[in-house]
Amino acid sequence: MNVYDFTVKAQDGKEVSLEDYRGKVLLIVNTATGCGFTPQYDELQDLYDEHQKDGLEILDFPCNQFGEQAPGDDEEIHSFCTGRFGITFPQFSKIDVNGENAIPLYKWLTDNTTFEGFDKNPMGLMMSQVLKKQDKDYKNNSLVKWNFTKFLINREGEIVARFEPMTSLKKVKAKVEEVL
Repeated sequence: MNVYDFTVKAQDGKEVSLEDYRGKVLLIVNTATGCGFTPQYDELQDLYDEHQKDGLEILDFPCNQFGEQAPGDDEEIHSFCTGRFGITFPQFSKIDVNGENAIPLYKWLTDNTTFEGFDKNPMGLMMSQVLKKQDKDYKNNSLVKWNFTKFLINREGEIVARFEPMTSLKKVKAKVEEVL
């Protein structure tokens, strides 16, 4: 099984086969418009601008599961992201990434990666404390922990890396460039 086996919903509700992205390097991200990590849209757009010509696609999946930080409908979220951050990469319909309503793509992503922990910086330590209150076993499962978790997929449709929300975009960029 690989990423090309999945179909997702476009922002307009139409079904999109990820087969359409065969041969591309994909960075799949669950996002939110009202999160402390939302400014990452700027860095993601810069990465996209620099490497789309090389075969990079960033696939944006808004998600309201973490602190209800993506409260709008698909159109409101898209308007915010294009207006405030000028995003041009594909944005899909709002989804669940964890739980019984998680879309199959995210079930596959989390079933085939592990949570590597947060960086030992102040933000990482704060996130650890927040998550410990919600799930005492959070370190030992592969569920998505928060908004802006990223999964890197190679040109063959295989997962090659997972990045937690506070992982430096410089580190993400370096791995993307290695895979490109």
